[in-house]
Amino acid sequence: MAGLAERFRPRARVVSVTEIDPAALREQGFEGLLLDLDNTLLEWMNLNVPESSKRWIESAKQAGMKPCLVSNTHYPKRLNRIAGELGVPATAHSLKPRRHGFEKAAALIGCELDRCVVVGDQLLTDIWGGNRVGAYTILVNPMHPREFIGTKVSRMVERVIFALLGLPARQGTNGKAI
Repeated sequence: MAGLAERFRPRARVVSVTEIDPAALREQGFEGLLLDLDNTLLEWMNLNVPESSKRWIESAKQAGMKPCLVSNTHYPKRLNRIAGELGVPATAHSLKPRRHGFEKAAALIGCELDRCVVVGDQLLTDIWGGNRVGAYTILVNPMHPREFIGTKVSRMVERVIFALLGLPARQGTNGKAI
């Protein structure tokens, strides 16, 4: 069972996206940033992107990274509004962890998946999906406890996977920044 759990192991963990150094990722040869939306860049179902997330996206662009939002949302108008505000492309109904959403996002930004970094707050969608397509995966803590009911169920499964991997359920503030 522990071998199966390895499919869900992130390559790195941080408290929030703001701890990720886009310039360091670029220096390592990565070009694409495939970003989850809800509880990764902003609170679930919120329209207000925090200034810290906006600044981080801008720093990623300045470092030469190509960000793209990859979301399972059923509200593409909301996603597109946020993507427009951030000046990045987006894919809705991505059906993570399936490959198609990640492949579509990588194509949108003109980047091979092995040169992409997937950043998200969920093991069962973002990290597993990113690992499946050969991307570098970074797990962040959820920004807020308010979530979709299906995500709350997934969090119970995540706790089991974290235990199998020998990892704490949430990264502490002393985690290594990327």
